[in-house]
Amino acid sequence: MNAPRNSLYRHIEAHRIAGSLGAEITGVDLSQDLPDEVTREINAALLDNQVIFFRDQSLSPENQLDFARRWGTLHQHPFMKGMDAYPDILEIRKTPADKKNFGGSWHSDQMFMDKPAMGTILYAKEVPSVGGDTMWTNLYLAYEALSDGMKAMLADLRGVSVGDHFKGHDGKSRKDFYADKLSMQVRDPGDIQTTNAHPLVRTHPETGRRALYVGGHVQGIEGWHPDESQPLLDFLMRHSVKPEFTCRFRWETGSLAFWDNRCTQHYAINDYPSETRVMHRITVSGDAPY
Repeated sequence: MNAPRNSLYRHIEAHRIAGSLGAEITGVDLSQDLPDEVTREINAALLDNQVIFFRDQSLSPENQLDFARRWGTLHQHPFMKGMDAYPDILEIRKTPADKKNFGGSWHSDQMFMDKPAMGTILYAKEVPSVGGDTMWTNLYLAYEALSDGMKAMLADLRGVSVGDHFKGHDGKSRKDFYADKLSMQVRDPGDIQTTNAHPLVRTHPETGRRALYVGGHVQGIEGWHPDESQPLLDFLMRHSVKPEFTCRFRWETGSLAFWDNRCTQHYAINDYPSETRVMHRITVSGDAPY
């Protein structure tokens, strides 16, 4: 591998995959009980690179769950049903019969919760022969590239994120929208609150850096009329996913990605219409953005 090696770590190696964010981590078998010092270096690599990747991993569901629990309590998606035997794991499955994929737009996981997901851990079980890549964007860089005037205007604004009836779904519920497009099972969230407002500029609780906190779940700005908020949100979304802020990862069976939802968005590319892609996803609970 020709990518630059980060020599700050003693137990792992990190090779950057793009100038903006993302690194492949080598020297780690995630199926093993990792020593605390290795876990600390993985966490440092995550904070340094926003999304990290591990290839050639052979993980049982129990292995993936054990790894995920090192970063906190696990979060179950309120709208999508987890695996019967492992409810904390969401099996993301797309077959040739499915017209849509899950996660096929720019977003940050569970922004619609009062405490959005801190991190997501995605493990590839089956991938198409070509296609099915995922992209990420660095929201630190997106914020830092804004003008001082825009930063000042955004400082006290809060974006309203919703978990259902997206504008992009023509106002339909997830269940109705996915009914004839995706075979994954949608469930009723019950009395869980799935509309919440968060700062459009978020301070990362571990690094102290500010990030633009937008994504596909943001449907309005608190206190603003939709006709006022939509142009600004459209600009922020276009700005946040400029190519110079992004990286792209080509999956292989046995690859695992771990990303920080507090400072990234991601986008699953739907370009494999005649093949199947199966991924196991776990989300780690986070805290209230500030």
